[in-house]
Amino acid sequence: MSVRMLSRFRAITHYMKLPDDYEDSQGLQFRKEDLNQREVNQIFGGAHLPAPMANKLLRILHGRRVAGTLNDPNLQVNTAQFSASDQRKALAYLRANIPVDEVINAGLRAEDELKLLEREEDGEQKPVETSPQDLPPDTATNEIPIPTGRLPRRRESDSPYGVSPLDRIRAHNIAKREAEEKRLEEERKKREEEEALGNIGTLQTQQEKPKKLSPMMQKMVERATSDLKEPPEMKAWERLLPQAIMTVLIFAGCAAYAIVYTPPKRSERLWPDIPPAAATCLALVGINLTVWVSWRLPPLWALLNRYFIVVAATPRPFQLIGAIFSHQNFSHAMLNMVGLWFFGTRLHDEIGRGNFLAIYFASGALGFMSSLARLVLTDGLIYTTLGASGAVYGVIAAFFWLHRYDEFKLLGYPPDPMSGPQGLAFIGLILGLHILPLFSKKAHNIDIPSHLGGILAGVVGADLVKKHMDERARVRAERLKTMGTLEGVVQVKEKGPEKAPQTAAGR
Repeated sequence: MSVRMLSRFRAITHYMKLPDDYEDSQGLQFRKEDLNQREVNQIFGGAHLPAPMANKLLRILHGRRVAGTLNDPNLQVNTAQFSASDQRKALAYLRANIPVDEVINAGLRAEDELKLLEREEDGEQKPVETSPQDLPPDTATNEIPIPTGRLPRRRESDSPYGVSPLDRIRAHNIAKREAEEKRLEEERKKREEEEALGNIGTLQTQQEKPKKLSPMMQKMVERATSDLKEPPEMKAWERLLPQAIMTVLIFAGCAAYAIVYTPPKRSERLWPDIPPAAATCLALVGINLTVWVSWRLPPLWALLNRYFIVVAATPRPFQLIGAIFSHQNFSHAMLNMVGLWFFGTRLHDEIGRGNFLAIYFASGALGFMSSLARLVLTDGLIYTTLGASGAVYGVIAAFFWLHRYDEFKLLGYPPDPMSGPQGLAFIGLILGLHILPLFSKKAHNIDIPSHLGGILAGVVGADLVKKHMDERARVRAERLKTMGTLEGVVQVKEKGPEKAPQTAAGR
């Protein structure tokens, strides 16, 4: 029985793995099988170059990329028979299909050449292994041997057993680490030079050649940009007190609206053919998308920056309302709108428009107030926040709180007779997903305090709404009961005089 060992071919791409018997005239194998004539014609554009010659050129150029000798003029004799156009096409093919870090390989070779020169200047022993370019011309033929592209190598070990694989791996890792350290040092120096010139990081090209704006666009940008060089000097309570008062006023307004709201008649509704829950949520979605589009209109930037985003350095009370409808990222807006539609319509059907809008605005306001307090008290004055996430999480929390003991199934799972998780489990899951990142050291751009504030407002609001609705139901039931008693008394009084003559006649 014959057994075939299958192994995947891997082309040599690193300088430290260059074979000891490497020669530039032979190059390195760049793929498992040579290219056929059809493939060669596709690469070099025509049938002018035979496949064996094309593969030889590709092997030589691949070897030079690994050996760091791509631009060595002494080795051009091995590719002199190929045109410059064919060499460019071959090199382009190799770079597109066989990734090689030519810069690092050339740097490693340059280091080896420098070390070789230093040893010779210090009078150390000549390297044991030599390459033909180090030998004198043949006295018989007076011909200079073809250069191999290999450096004369110093014996790496005095052991009679030679160099072990572990020694080679260690040398490769050391060279790789040194090359990486050199690259990082060069990047650091370059970054320091850029910072000294006023060009920072990846914005260098943009800062050196800023895009020229039209006079009208420049005027709009100036109107929307604050002239403050740093956050104004204010105490924490000076930033938070006006917003706290605004939050209390929003709560009071939401409570009053929920109490006095009366559903309009069908004929008085704007969209009489659409269910009230769908109409309310569609209106909120429309406002959010309108503000998202407004962020793409430069004339509106000044207004949006003033009232539709919560700025920790310069907070304004009306930002707590405007930011609820504001999104700059389309995916952020769509995610919030999907959650609003899915849970908002269900909550609206249960508690009505007045209670629903009260929970929505109260959750958004408390969410931004929580976020602002965290930013002001933790020196986060350089940050801003916006979005309907706090309001939407308030709606979701209110829905699950009203059904905290009800069981839910997702797509029919778990199957009967197994019971699904209760609403409290979903609230706990949402809280866990928000609390865990607070203990993580990884940076994130999610406004967790805003979400938690919205969840708190949603739970408290749902509880108050439930108690209010139960109280109204109890009063209505008592009123109906009283009305039923009065109707019975009226009926008795009406029937009394009719029965009196009959009784007298009977006597």
